[in-house]
Amino acid sequence: MRITLLFVFLFLMTFSGLAQPIQRGQKVLLKGAVREMQSRDPISAVHVSTDDGAYTITDDNGEFEIEAGIGDVLTFESRDIQTVRHTVLNDEDILVLVKDYEPSTSRYKKSTSSSRQQHRIYLDSASFYQKKDIKKSIDFVAKSIEGLGKRGYKKELGESLTLLGEIYQYYGQYDLAIANYKDALEARKSTKTALLLGKVYVLNKEYEEAEKTLEPLTQIKALVPFQKIELYETLGDAYKGLGDTEKAVAYYEQGLLVANKNQVSPKLPDLNSKIADAYARDNRLQEAEAFYGSSLNQAGRQAPQRAVQEKEKVADFYNRTNQYQNEIELRKESLDELKSIAAPVAKTEGDVISRDTITPQRINYKIANAYIAQDKYDEAIPYLEESIREADNEDDLIVQKDATRKLSEVYRQKGDFTKSLETYQKYVAVVDTLYIRKEQEISRAARFNREIASQQSRITGLEQERELSQSKYDLALTEQQLIQESNKRQRWVIYSLIFGMALTALAAFFYYRSDRQRKLTNNLLALKSLRSQMNPHFIFNALNSVNNYIAKNDERSANRYLSEFSTLMRAVLENSEEDFIPLSKELELLRLYLRLEHSRFPDKFDYQLNIDETLDIDSYEIPPMLLQPYLENAIWHGLRYKEEKGLLSVDLQKKNQDFLEITITDNGIGRKRSAALKTQNQKKQKSKGMGNIKKRIAILNEMYKDKVAVVIRDLNGDSTGTRVILTLKKD
Repeated sequence: MRITLLFVFLFLMTFSGLAQPIQRGQKVLLKGAVREMQSRDPISAVHVSTDDGAYTITDDNGEFEIEAGIGDVLTFESRDIQTVRHTVLNDEDILVLVKDYEPSTSRYKKSTSSSRQQHRIYLDSASFYQKKDIKKSIDFVAKSIEGLGKRGYKKELGESLTLLGEIYQYYGQYDLAIANYKDALEARKSTKTALLLGKVYVLNKEYEEAEKTLEPLTQIKALVPFQKIELYETLGDAYKGLGDTEKAVAYYEQGLLVANKNQVSPKLPDLNSKIADAYARDNRLQEAEAFYGSSLNQAGRQAPQRAVQEKEKVADFYNRTNQYQNEIELRKESLDELKSIAAPVAKTEGDVISRDTITPQRINYKIANAYIAQDKYDEAIPYLEESIREADNEDDLIVQKDATRKLSEVYRQKGDFTKSLETYQKYVAVVDTLYIRKEQEISRAARFNREIASQQSRITGLEQERELSQSKYDLALTEQQLIQESNKRQRWVIYSLIFGMALTALAAFFYYRSDRQRKLTNNLLALKSLRSQMNPHFIFNALNSVNNYIAKNDERSANRYLSEFSTLMRAVLENSEEDFIPLSKELELLRLYLRLEHSRFPDKFDYQLNIDETLDIDSYEIPPMLLQPYLENAIWHGLRYKEEKGLLSVDLQKKNQDFLEITITDNGIGRKRSAALKTQNQKKQKSKGMGNIKKRIAILNEMYKDKVAVVIRDLNGDSTGTRVILTLKKD
């Protein structure tokens, strides 16, 4: 059935004077109907939802009721009509008229309608839970694929995989979203899926892939206006990411033209704002300011949440261009409007909700910074105090930390060192609390990634089973036909059976290879997760060291320390995606790390790095940051508690032709005494560095056949000192 066109009109009340006005944000029960344009016959089973999660289906009379408010976007979806979105502007009834509607029930055979209807029910349930419970949502998608049976239906499979990609995209799992969108397009070509794939490529900063995916869609003439707008907007995002401002603006303006022509008002502020972003990025400030003004005007006609978003965005622009007074006035307007909005306003990036929400505490903090930039410290202090108070009430530790630190600096600039010290102590307490919470967040994120990987593995297994069942079904059908003709073509029967056995063996081979690939993928995901869990303890302590240098007015030491610290962090980030790096790079990181730690504890230990002169270190590779946790343990748990000055030695020597031995030795207090000195809180917040190292070594040895081995023992008979022996296999 060809794509139908859907037009949305407001069904005017007979007595317009009786319509009761509603306030922005207030929820009311809206009524409406979906009908065929010519005959006015009702259309049932159309799914109606809001962007806040409200959901309903039209009844046999084509009517529906749904709770919504001004500014909410209603989405109308069905198998037989084109998806349409409509912004609620008042509380009047809504009439949806469909042109050339043809019901699709006649296309379904009785034997297949049940499974397809069940498939649709599962997808509806997955859509309902998409923004509420990712586990339930993915589980319903898995059930929809499982229910397709042996034959499988390409269209339905494509719908399931597309929805799965949308779920992953909403939760920021862009790699998984891309993989599922690609699988959906292989199952069935779809403009909607191609648009979604281009959008997630942009979100994942793969701008060239986005361009390759989206450019062919510009040749399609049958796109509905909303799809055209999304296509031009996403292409503009891709070219902006590629640094081509002219092309980006050209596509944004095409989208703006279509939006104006078809009165798609929600897109007008978005496109004006993105054009302004592109000009601002190209340092064309006059053009940027003009388009920001247009976006502010357009956003003021939308929901209050959208207006606040745009005001904050333009205020950030004023901040970057040093227009502090304009910035302050705009942020104060945002503060006033936020008081009438029940929940914080979330910034959006594509279809993904950002954690950086627009809240009063953040706006107060930014207003204070604008005053500080003008050296107006007395005006800044009340806003910082209000930001700290609101952040404390909302348990927003990030803003509370930043505002408290800034307030301490302001008091110091004013010469009130007593208040500056008191505020700084509060800042340190907030940092400690934030550190604990960050560790918990890292643990939850790791658990979430494992659960997602498990769910995706299940769906991948279902797809493989479906493909294998398809092969078996075809084989059985061929065999049956050959048996019926066995009297005439016995020779062909034998050949066909041999072919069938080969086909089965080939299918089994591909299944085995796919299973190995899945295990490899899981191992790579696990390695990535473990590498991402670098304990931030060193970072916080390093920053505290810089604060100490600053407090002592030792600017040279602070600058030197920050320079070396940034070099170390940059190198760590550059190597974080690699399973192995050259040993020479790892040694450079170790030298830099030991130099930093020695500058912090010069009276606690000396160190030495001994490399066998006959050793060719460039011929060895080692997992990045593998040795650093052992050095950190030696310094923090061994040498730091030693009364006299200790020694830390790192020795590299060739064990034989194929193995390198790395020995880390310290004459500290030893593991047994270090464990006894730990407080109860330290035991609860025990670093997971050693556990992660063991897991990394286990996974790498499984993937690369026993490449790394580690042995830890006491150095002396009285349990003092520690020696770590790491054996590395040459490639």
